[in-house]
Amino acid sequence: MTAPAERLGVVQKIGRTLALWFDTGATRPVAATPGGAKRVEWVRVMPFVGMHLMCLGVFVVGWHPAAVATGLGLYLVRMFAITGFYHRYFSHRSYRASRPVQFLMALVGASATQRGPLWWAAHHRKHHRHSDTELDVHSPRQHGFWWSHMGWITSAENFPTDMKEVRDFARYPELRWLDRFDILVPVALAVALFALGGLPYLIWGYFVSTVVLFHGTCLINSLAHQMGSRRYATDDDSRNSLALALVTLGEGWHNNHHRYPGAARQGFFWWEVDLTYYGLVVLSWLGVIRDLRPVPARVLHAG
Repeated sequence: MTAPAERLGVVQKIGRTLALWFDTGATRPVAATPGGAKRVEWVRVMPFVGMHLMCLGVFVVGWHPAAVATGLGLYLVRMFAITGFYHRYFSHRSYRASRPVQFLMALVGASATQRGPLWWAAHHRKHHRHSDTELDVHSPRQHGFWWSHMGWITSAENFPTDMKEVRDFARYPELRWLDRFDILVPVALAVALFALGGLPYLIWGYFVSTVVLFHGTCLINSLAHQMGSRRYATDDDSRNSLALALVTLGEGWHNNHHRYPGAARQGFFWWEVDLTYYGLVVLSWLGVIRDLRPVPARVLHAG
């Protein structure tokens, strides 16, 4: 009688762990962890750790030009989805899109493995409201470089989606579903890459590309508040950096963005390269999106 009970206990533990990984509990509150917001939830973040370890697979599969090119292409497409869709649309509503296009943008953004669109937007809206104060969970001024860069996502207090922050988009059931089961799209992408080209495509096309994409995005939380110049005297430490703008397709003009977050462009002047904005302009020409919000003249003249 003891052995079946023990096996049942093991199965239940595995089930709870899988539930943590595949059901993000987006609408379910998570209790504060003992010891405060900086306690790492190791069980929950093991897939995140494993994703980094899988990059070591390059020493097994070697150099595959087609697989590397696939990874580079997916980096560019998914970085555009994060910057153009998750950030400029879902976080700031800097342009308009139809409901089907909105869901398609959310799907492509979810493939970046940076959680769902509602979770991403909710945290980013909080960041702007409390930027570089004690309530900003990824402020390098308050928490140091590493916690602002990536540590904050390992805390249980930051796992759930605060639906109050995204009431405008939370009314769409398809977005709530995608936010709750955000892992499904990355898994589908990984499976498709493996089916397309085997292990080299999985390693280079998914794991290496996704890890580089993740850290490129997170540089805006960390370095963009420490490195670069300041055109505008904002209340936070946001800065402008060409290097970060090139890595993130335009997000490096962070001081501009904090001065006027609602604009579809972050490179306010012609010499400030903003590849995401150029892509959004093309999509607007094609009729996919519309009503890109400009930078007011008063803001440009103030700079």
